[in-house]
Amino acid sequence: MTGGGGGIGRAIARRLAADGARVVVNDLDAAQARAVAGEIGGLAVPGDAGTARGIDDLIGAAREFLGEIDIYCSNAGTGGGRGPEEPDEVWQRVWEVNTMAHVRAARSLLPGWLDRGSGTFVVTASAAGLLTMLGSAPYSVTKHAAVGFAEWLAATYAHRGLAVHCVCPQGVRTQMLANSSRAGEVVLADSAIEPSQVADALAAALAAGTFLVLPHPEVRDYYVRRAADTDRWLRGMSRMQQRVEAPAESTGEPA
Repeated sequence: MTGGGGGIGRAIARRLAADGARVVVNDLDAAQARAVAGEIGGLAVPGDAGTARGIDDLIGAAREFLGEIDIYCSNAGTGGGRGPEEPDEVWQRVWEVNTMAHVRAARSLLPGWLDRGSGTFVVTASAAGLLTMLGSAPYSVTKHAAVGFAEWLAATYAHRGLAVHCVCPQGVRTQMLANSSRAGEVVLADSAIEPSQVADALAAALAAGTFLVLPHPEVRDYYVRRAADTDRWLRGMSRMQQRVEAPAESTGEPA
């Protein structure tokens, strides 16, 4: 479980443990990783999931602790950046955490899973990966890539026993949402849910074998509308962007 020290990751770790799993908790914040692992009787493996070394160390420690890795929750994510004006290093960091962390974990885990004919890979993406996220091009682009990679894994390896689940919530009451820009406030805040609700939705998807995990059911309708009439959907998003750009006082929102 990457990003397991808080927010969605902590909620999923708690839910998996409550359902009988032994959980390895990874987080960049070592104290938080240890706190969650101590709470659920798991193993803390602090480290940076946005690096190849961090993924290798996590999977190595998990194999030593568990013997076999049955479910891998590639949950760590990061925001940051607004648009193309951001320097390459900002784009690269978001890319490493939000996309390449999934690729590197799959690279390590797939050979063993395919040999034994079973394994479960959970990608925490975002509704931004199905739609878009106003205010942050790096986040939106890398979450689209995460969804695309999860889809590719499912299409390529389902017949060989790989189960893939792609978690795509909208706003969730986490520190990332609290730190978001005005776009986060306008687009996500009103419909934000608790991290435990995301964990519940994932548990249901694991039981049912469902690829797309939508803790906000309305996202399915938005996704359909986007595909059915993309130009109309983009016009609606443009209107939303104008709300984001408007001064808070002109929209009647708290300044």
